[in-house]
Amino acid sequence: MKIAYLGPEGTFTHEAVRRWARDAGSPPDVEQAPLATVRDVHDAVASGAADRGVVAIESSVEGYVVPSLDALVGSPDVVAVDEVVLDISFDAFVRPGHADGAGAAGLREATAHPHGLAQCTRFVAERHLLPVPASSNAAACRDLADHQVAFGPRLCGELYGLETLATGVEDFTGARTRFVVLSRRDDAVAAWAPVRTASAGAGRDGWRTMLAVTPVVTGPGVLARVTAEFAERGVNMSSLVERPLKVRERQYVFVVTLDGAPWEPQVRDLFAALLGAGDSLKVLGAFPVAPGGPGLDGVLPDHVPTGSVLGQDDDATLARGLLW
Repeated sequence: MKIAYLGPEGTFTHEAVRRWARDAGSPPDVEQAPLATVRDVHDAVASGAADRGVVAIESSVEGYVVPSLDALVGSPDVVAVDEVVLDISFDAFVRPGHADGAGAAGLREATAHPHGLAQCTRFVAERHLLPVPASSNAAACRDLADHQVAFGPRLCGELYGLETLATGVEDFTGARTRFVVLSRRDDAVAAWAPVRTASAGAGRDGWRTMLAVTPVVTGPGVLARVTAEFAERGVNMSSLVERPLKVRERQYVFVVTLDGAPWEPQVRDLFAALLGAGDSLKVLGAFPVAPGGPGLDGVLPDHVPTGSVLGQDDDATLARGLLW
């Protein structure tokens, strides 16, 4: 089996590949192929050059990874068949000899994937560093210059012979990223077969499906109509985002993550209702949910955006939060 992923070696995606290959019981001779872009990973899977691909799809800090999401929406041949969720922590690396003294004084830039930079803003600001985006965190570490600090997983320091300037420099402790495992659409049913059997027993907490819904008729109430179909059938919608249709201004496709698998009766009934209303549907992926909680879904009361209000707040607080 050949697994393509966003490289180079040492990315969080590389770590997700290793985790998935281990948990899925892949043969020891599995080939892990680092590629330059998310598009390259999709193309390798679509063409059959790789049996599987792994890309990040959602960060608990930065939200959906737009290139990965758009690639799934736009691809007729690639679908997600599994997921991996990783706890994310960033270490800060420098070239050997630049962790202290004159070397440390010359550090002027911080480099990482844009999502990595966004998760380490406090460290960057405190050290007055200029953020410099890289194609991946591992690429930032591999190509690190003497005047730069790179953010990445601990594995990067080992792979590229770097010194650790600081550990755990992320702004939010406990961040997680979801990765999806890609397959050719025509191979998805076969890929799911052994997993469906295993998930029927212990060790899995149901299934989750990513669905693209494109309403043919738009206007007031269209989203309410779509979501009402979910509520009527008791199908939980754990996430909803919109992406613009590339060929039409101010028209969108809604990407919904729902609890359930496409073959389950209530989900099939939901699909039939949406199709009957004239909506265009496309399943972008379906995968068993790992045990141990709802992944990135669910919000604790103290995790809501700062300045949010509740129904029991006083009138002045409500007026300030809601601007009414």
